[in-house]
Amino acid sequence: MITVKNLVLGMLSANCYFVQNPDTKEMFLVDPAASPERIEAQIAVMDGKPKAILLTHGHYDHMLAADEIRKKYGIPVYVHEKEQALLGNGEQNLSAIWSVCYTMQADRTVKEGDMLSIAGYQIQVIATPGHTSGSVCYYLKEEQILFSGDTLFCESYGRYDFPTSSGRALIASVKRLLQLPDGVKVYPGHNESTDIEHEKRYNPLA
Repeated sequence: MITVKNLVLGMLSANCYFVQNPDTKEMFLVDPAASPERIEAQIAVMDGKPKAILLTHGHYDHMLAADEIRKKYGIPVYVHEKEQALLGNGEQNLSAIWSVCYTMQADRTVKEGDMLSIAGYQIQVIATPGHTSGSVCYYLKEEQILFSGDTLFCESYGRYDFPTSSGRALIASVKRLLQLPDGVKVYPGHNESTDIEHEKRYNPLA
């Protein structure tokens, strides 16, 4: 059993996910994009007990509320080890270009193949470079759920014209994700959810 809720937040309409164990009420957040007060209200509605924040990558539109939320609940922020530099550079994380310069650092870093145990779930870290060099996806194999960040979208894929981006790497990452089982539900960083079977049929990179 698992509960996944989302809010669409910020000027770029990013998805913030709330992933909760309905038995214990423990939860983790994926990409707290903005508006910490709305995030806190959603946690309260779910009677949630936050345990961690997982960032799929370091762009500002996915992490503007991360620092405030971690301080309020006393929880760690996770990101791929390559993204710490991005988080700490307002030009590279795009905040200085599109908004006001904002920087932070994660508490813990992850890499390809790491397994995280949070809120009663086993979460596999899949390194998916391309959108940024340290982009990752979080895969809950038993629950058949993938949080794909800005790597894989419904019938689309992430941009690769930003600092540390690589089109070649992004294509390889998407093709790798499409090797997951058809029934895996995909929760992307923007727009609506999808599944691997649908993307195998309709994604331009399939």
